[in-house]
Amino acid sequence: MTALRRSPAALAGSVVLVILAGVAALAYFGLLPYDPIAQNPPARFQPPSGGHLFGTDQFGRDVFSRVAAGVGNSALIAVVAVAFATVIGTLGGLVSGFYRGWADGAIGGVTNVLFAFPPLLLALSLAAVLDRNWFTIAVAIAIVYVPIFIRVTRGPVLSLREIEYVKAAVATGQSRWQIMLRHVLPNITSIIVVQVALSLSWAVLTEASLSFLGLGTPPPAPSLGSMIFEARSLVFVAPWTLVAPGVVVVLLVVGLNLLGDGLRDTLDPRNRGRRS
Repeated sequence: MTALRRSPAALAGSVVLVILAGVAALAYFGLLPYDPIAQNPPARFQPPSGGHLFGTDQFGRDVFSRVAAGVGNSALIAVVAVAFATVIGTLGGLVSGFYRGWADGAIGGVTNVLFAFPPLLLALSLAAVLDRNWFTIAVAIAIVYVPIFIRVTRGPVLSLREIEYVKAAVATGQSRWQIMLRHVLPNITSIIVVQVALSLSWAVLTEASLSFLGLGTPPPAPSLGSMIFEARSLVFVAPWTLVAPGVVVVLLVVGLNLLGDGLRDTLDPRNRGRRS
């Protein structure tokens, strides 16, 4: 909370995310005004109104209900993907930076191979190979972001392993894992938190891109990317079907980026002296 008060960007991003989380909660608790997948042909192409806040699509489905469900689906995949990437990447970075030697070479080699592929192309390839469900999509996105967390973690660990209190812990006979988890990891938590916030925004965008290309959340489950894909040919007939999911994607990504940038500025030790 202190970080949010100090950074207007983080506060603005948090407000946007809280609003979108509230919208997604309506879908999670079954409080939506309409079933997001139920078709009602007589109500097709109705413009935004009191009865349909964001209008209806070509099948008479309520766009607001579909957007709310799509936010929840996209957020679930992004959170699971970044959680996997955070755990695996952070552990890999700790081992690579602290152990050095063959472990550093092996992990660095895998990281370089993954970095050789463009992120979206790698995610597309993995999503095409794996069975299509929300979990495998999350795994595909996680694999793309694991090397980022390894690189982000490894650099600070290389510096921390040479600090006096870490050397003192080694001299007292503590195991390497105890030192990494008790003395090294807490000192890089702020870096990881910022990277998590920024990675969530890119994970949301990646999931939307996969869904737009037909390799994301399988139908009939609503997805922001697939909604944009379906509405691309309706832009002159029912523009609200494209504007609503498009704006929500932008708000979700911008909100996460604002939060990440605000946290980075607040948690960066180099900025603390300037604010004091």
